[in-house]
Amino acid sequence: MAAGEGPVVAISGYYGFDNLGDEAVLYSLLEALREVCPTVRPVVLSHAPERTSALYGVEAVNRWRVGEVYRALTRADLLLSGGGSLLQDVTGLKSLVYYLGVVWLARRLGKPVVFYAQGIGPVKSKTGRLLMRLVANDVQLITVRDENSARDLAEMGVTRPPVEVTADPVLGLDPARADREKGMEILERMGILEPPVSSDQGDKLPDQGDNSRPLDKGGTVPGEGGAVYGTPAPVVGVSVREWPGFGEKQQRDLARVCDDLCRRGYRVLFIPLQYPEDLTVSRQVAAMMRERAAVLDRGLTVGEAVSLVACLELLIGMRLHSLILAAVMGVLPVGISYDPKIDRFLEQLGLQPAGQAAGLEYGALSRAVEGVLADPAGFRASLARMVGPLRERARATARLAGALMEVGGRKSEVRTID
Repeated sequence: MAAGEGPVVAISGYYGFDNLGDEAVLYSLLEALREVCPTVRPVVLSHAPERTSALYGVEAVNRWRVGEVYRALTRADLLLSGGGSLLQDVTGLKSLVYYLGVVWLARRLGKPVVFYAQGIGPVKSKTGRLLMRLVANDVQLITVRDENSARDLAEMGVTRPPVEVTADPVLGLDPARADREKGMEILERMGILEPPVSSDQGDKLPDQGDNSRPLDKGGTVPGEGGAVYGTPAPVVGVSVREWPGFGEKQQRDLARVCDDLCRRGYRVLFIPLQYPEDLTVSRQVAAMMRERAAVLDRGLTVGEAVSLVACLELLIGMRLHSLILAAVMGVLPVGISYDPKIDRFLEQLGLQPAGQAAGLEYGALSRAVEGVLADPAGFRASLARMVGPLRERARATARLAGALMEVGGRKSEVRTID
């Protein structure tokens, strides 16, 4: 390494798959690293290296080509594994083996490794738990995004490296970075800000036959939240995904809640966070509504997503990072859980999910939405109090990783972030 060059940091995660949540993690991670060490030279292991390189101004290599990964690790000063929910076997053992395999290779090459704000588990198989114990006990530092992840590691016998509980990297984003004008442009292109056409003026879908109490007609005055964010009417974002058990009944109950919101003067926009995978189910739920809603029919960059979410009043989300972005931007979050990571994040905010995706019910979701809309200003103030410490913990992850960066045998120049 030439004198004066910064440390080479290899980054392994679920990058290049057009999953907006993981792309937001990478965006936030890179921003935090550059703030701590301006001379850092990231090398991202990506499914789509050319796109990753163009989006973030970094070097990227193909994560599936062993030779490229080997060469990247050989010249790296440090490997960051994360963030995200990499170390789990719910989606299959192959994924866990891949990410642990990259860590194992880095350690065989004598490189220090940091688990960067990982969300651990679930790891249910005996093989997976054994691999976790063998590989994770050999890394230099583990940072996890919640207390439950630290407990999961301890239960699997991971005890040797120090474990620091920090927070998801996306929580470290500065909300001032949001470009609300850009968000407004997206809303305008979608036609979401046009006056709504009530179902009373047109054809109606058949009644769903549920006598549960609809959303209270009181609470937020329509347009009040929109005025805060510069929109002529408040906009509700909805982020859903395919999941076993989240079927027609559950989707219809969600659609009914969205209809209730429309009748109170809100606009509803479905936002597929993983595009195009989330597009089909988003369209299905929108088609079940009696009122007009819009479905975003293209992928977003991280910057666009941040700017769009910043213009919302409320976000009903299944995707973890839809809820995290909402919390960071001061947008009212209502979570629908399909995985423990949703419950864990909401717990950090002092909240509970409105229900499980497979058992979602109209009444419970309606009450959860009404609960946040009854006093939006008070809810936002409480949200800000909870997010503030999480933001500082997220930024601390980069400082901890920075302490392990070495250049030519010397510690790299690392800035302290107050």
